[in-house]
Amino acid sequence: MTGPDRERLSPCVCSTLRMVSRAVTQLYDDILRPSGLRVTQFSILGAIARLGEANLRQLEHTLAIDQTTLTRSLKLLERDRAIERVPHPDGRIKAMTLTSKGRRALEAARPLWARAQGKVLRELGTTAWADAQRRLAHLLRVALKKRRRTRGQSRAQPRRARRGSL
Repeated sequence: MTGPDRERLSPCVCSTLRMVSRAVTQLYDDILRPSGLRVTQFSILGAIARLGEANLRQLEHTLAIDQTTLTRSLKLLERDRAIERVPHPDGRIKAMTLTSKGRRALEAARPLWARAQGKVLRELGTTAWADAQRRLAHLLRVALKKRRRTRGQSRAQPRRARRGSL
């Protein structure tokens, strides 16, 4: 990649991924707009539909999304009656399922999602996407593994200022 697009990218992996993610998310959101769903909501509804019933932990794992963001999105979907809570043997677990309204919203959004997906794949190319997907899957595994290790250490030890840290 050369030219102005390359110059806009940061050498920071995180900044670059976030920039690309925001731009792609906006593209999907624009195309999904007639359905009334954003791509994040579409992804959550799709995950619940695949699982049949899902709790927070399952959705966090499936979507690799933090609990705060997920909870906020679930509250909006519940408010809009696209999902509902269902009883779970362990009363502490919040299980959700799609309502008929949620299933209809997901079905109405699928062709729009397919249009957004097709647009991106035509521009990028399916071979390039397969390569990018393989590389991103590896990056996701590495990041999640490091995050689990870091979270375990931070709970075990009190936080102290480290030499050289901000």
